[in-house]
Amino acid sequence: MAHPLKVFLYHHTVTAKLYNIIRNYRRDRFNKLSDEEFAQMMYKEHTGEGLDLKNPRTFDEKVWYLKLHERDPLQTKCTDKYEVREYVKGCGLGHILNEVYGIYDSFKAVPFDQLPDRFFMKCTHTSGANAIFDRNKPFDYKYQKNEFDFWMKRNYFWGSREWNYKDIKPRIICEKILEDKNGKLPMDYKFMCFNGQVKLLFLNIGLATATGEHADDAFCNIYDRDFKLLPIKDERENYLEKEIPRPDNWEEMIQYAEILSKPFKHCRVDFYNVDGKIYFGEITFHHGGGCNGIEPKEWAYKMGDWITLD
Repeated sequence: MAHPLKVFLYHHTVTAKLYNIIRNYRRDRFNKLSDEEFAQMMYKEHTGEGLDLKNPRTFDEKVWYLKLHERDPLQTKCTDKYEVREYVKGCGLGHILNEVYGIYDSFKAVPFDQLPDRFFMKCTHTSGANAIFDRNKPFDYKYQKNEFDFWMKRNYFWGSREWNYKDIKPRIICEKILEDKNGKLPMDYKFMCFNGQVKLLFLNIGLATATGEHADDAFCNIYDRDFKLLPIKDERENYLEKEIPRPDNWEEMIQYAEILSKPFKHCRVDFYNVDGKIYFGEITFHHGGGCNGIEPKEWAYKMGDWITLD
């Protein structure tokens, strides 16, 4: 849920403008730093450690190296949350795409009265700018408009230095809400692929809130290719309340992830598995922005060894 103070500020024109001026300043004040200077600053802020970018060895170091040096136009296409659909279809996997209700150039252009009673909306050019619209539940239109307007004017590249985001056209995509037969939002199956092979699954539990935003208290379990739970952590805590069963179509999910990741040194391919049906989520090239702090450290090096650098 959005912070109450943020909601309050967004409900008043003057405070909303002032708040976004401050947000823009905080995000843009490091734009003059070189990419390497930005990388060192950002990594130190998140993990308390430095990066070795001359001889990268850990997973995070190699992710940052790829961020700063890899320039593959196909990555831009696959990062765009709408254009990636063409790539998925081209791989023969159009049947796992979610239903899209519309694509729009602004929040104001979204025809809420003409769309289904419930839908999920997100920006195509950034990460985490999401919302769920439900005609039968309160929807803070003014807050969401200010929030989406803010992100539609932002170039995500400057806050992450991920080159693949730099030239994506900002748009808003509205699509079907994925829920299981009990009305629950699905878990995120995030397959970590290296040279076209699945090595690990990062399974996010409770990542999406009821309003569509990312939850701060989500869990993450990490499994090997055989769906064996591993003693690894990234920035999220493990979910140990109960054992999560291996999906019946586990091998099919692996097959799809390897098809989609084949052209890339490393990427993360995300799926949802709703009552046995697989849905494509997105392709991510720099998991966690390269600020994951994988523990134990031996796994940070092992995952780094799986990324081959030219």
